[in-house]
Amino acid sequence: MMSAVRGKNTKPELALRRALHARGFRFRLHAGKVHGRPDLVLPKYRAVVFVHGCFWHRHQGCRYATIPSTRSEFWQAKFDANVARDSAVRRKLLEDGWRVATVWECALRKQEQVGASIGLLAVWLPVGPATIEIGVSDIPHCGIIAAD
Repeated sequence: MMSAVRGKNTKPELALRRALHARGFRFRLHAGKVHGRPDLVLPKYRAVVFVHGCFWHRHQGCRYATIPSTRSEFWQAKFDANVARDSAVRRKLLEDGWRVATVWECALRKQEQVGASIGLLAVWLPVGPATIEIGVSDIPHCGIIAAD
């Protein structure tokens, strides 16, 4: 069953790639010479983009980051290892002078969310801080709406 889980060219990743390319951004895919083999590498901006699945990479506070009810200890160990690896990769990339963006799967589920996520990335790429995370709650009008 686990062999069916794709690591590359997932639907969210393809949606992000299409939208970034349409906006004129050029990138390399899964560059082996960059630590952690990021999903997208934008050398012009010295930036990398990871497209993380909320379930596998444990997006905090996300409705898709559930824990299966069977074999919960196995799953928790697996998730902890994924989060630790992600943290180590991010730290190493930052040490090497790369800027790191993480776009969560929940922010790429609907077409308008993809557009809003690309808008945030487009602003971040030229002059943004060292890191950025984009989830559905970070997208205006797509996240959780606060009561008045």
